[in-house]
Amino acid sequence: MTTPLLAFYGDDLTGSTDVMESLAMRGIETVLFTDVPTDAQLARFAGAAAIGLAGTSRSETPDWMDRNLPDAFRWLAARGAAITHYKVCSTFDSSPGVGSIGRAAEIGRAVFGERPVPLLVGAPQLGRWTAFGTLFARFRGETFRIDRHPVMSRHPVTPMREADLRLHLAGQTSLDVALLDQLALCSPDADARLDAILAADPGLVLVDVLNGETQEAAGRQLERLAEAGCRFTVGSSGVEYALTAHWARTGRIGAPAAFAPLPAAGRISVVSGSCSPTTERQIRHAGANGFETIALDPRALVAGDTAATEAVSARAEAALHAGRSVVVHTAMGPDSDLGAALSDTAGARHAIGRGLGRLQAGLVRRLGLGRAVIAGGDTSSHALRQLAVHALTTRLPLPDTPGSPVALAHSDDPAFDGLEIALKGGQVGDDDYFSRVRDGG
Repeated sequence: MTTPLLAFYGDDLTGSTDVMESLAMRGIETVLFTDVPTDAQLARFAGAAAIGLAGTSRSETPDWMDRNLPDAFRWLAARGAAITHYKVCSTFDSSPGVGSIGRAAEIGRAVFGERPVPLLVGAPQLGRWTAFGTLFARFRGETFRIDRHPVMSRHPVTPMREADLRLHLAGQTSLDVALLDQLALCSPDADARLDAILAADPGLVLVDVLNGETQEAAGRQLERLAEAGCRFTVGSSGVEYALTAHWARTGRIGAPAAFAPLPAAGRISVVSGSCSPTTERQIRHAGANGFETIALDPRALVAGDTAATEAVSARAEAALHAGRSVVVHTAMGPDSDLGAALSDTAGARHAIGRGLGRLQAGLVRRLGLGRAVIAGGDTSSHALRQLAVHALTTRLPLPDTPGSPVALAHSDDPAFDGLEIALKGGQVGDDDYFSRVRDGG
């Protein structure tokens, strides 16, 4: 197998497809595995220029990370890529106890050598910017500091209460975080400034991205850091946007890729475990545009109430048999989140994802569906594993809704091999997202 340009580990599934999409759009053939592949599975993608593993660490504890991330990182290191990227959400939501980005950085340093870890989060394409180490994010046309963001400041598991990423990480790791801000990044002596930072041997080096100029400059510095032995990088898909901007300017990659249009599907099945107001609007839009929307009490999935889940499945199957698309959802926005009621049940949110995945798998298999959607970052990570899919490639990027492409599933099970599946983070997409996936284009 050829040595890839880049290897990556996504801390959830939708974040992983975000990376896959950003690379595929620039003509970089990318495969995303849902677990460490067998030799035969790896051989099917021998020509891939980028290789990823989709994980679940965004919703896991530091103890889980200690048990699982070292082996995954070692497998990725063995691919020989100059840069291995630990992909986190562009909203950076994390905490000392759940999805600790600081702990993941510590593990990466141990595997890849005790060198400074580049950290890049800003991605203007996604409405995310960092300035002087502070993260800003767009919501419904307005830009907020992340600790004042109407959604992320209220995240049900990892609310963001600090916008300075250095201070936020201080609660997760003892590693110090140096900053290469946007002024230094675009100054004539940018290289010297970065070299001075490296000479102090910090734990991490946060690189600002505020616009296209800083993004390309950041990509150049990521490459310089890799050449200096800093092979492990943490950040959003802004890492890929920065690197591909630099690679395009220097001629390392060519023209963006072209993708065949997506034909309309007569019917699709959507399952959603998202509590986001964005997803709520999408569900309501779908209900007003030909979908049957079906509520499923998440407590039934956590308790293993098969009668309740089978009743919902039967209703969804009847609608699909009648030619209608369906959305099965466990929440309609943050006000309906039952997380507090389930907080005393260990693994409750994981159980919701797995239960929705089993429901989706049954519908796809029994109805012979060719297209499906899973909504919710944590939900997708646990749900897709119920569909026996071992790899994903990009079927069609959705440039006006970046980070949520339609992917092509690869499976040893004919029921799922070739399935067109979209995996959507809670905050991602316009109101018509589900309708658009159904109607193609």
